[in-house]
Amino acid sequence: MTNVLFVCSQNKLRSPTAEQVFAGRSDLEVCSAGTYSDAEYPLSSELVRWSDIIFVMEKAHREKIRRRYAGSLKSARLICLDIPDKFRFMQPELITLLNNKVPPHLP
Repeated sequence: MTNVLFVCSQNKLRSPTAEQVFAGRSDLEVCSAGTYSDAEYPLSSELVRWSDIIFVMEKAHREKIRRRYAGSLKSARLICLDIPDKFRFMQPELITLLNNKVPPHLP
């Protein structure tokens, strides 16, 4: 089982969509979080430690994680998907982007 974490800013649109899209895979345990302290589900060191792969939506998220959670990253792969904050939750175009960008990095 691979633990996969999806991260965006507020954990309202992009990362929860990704979590829902990949939640059905039997080989993955998925979760999502936001980098902002007022996110729906804020990122924590426990979540970072739990993760085998962390997908971030923007480079700024990757830098925040590297800065704030360097000690918790251990061997987790940190992958930037370069998906801008312009999509609604479960928007078809966002789902298509996720289905194109995420699977090549999964086991």
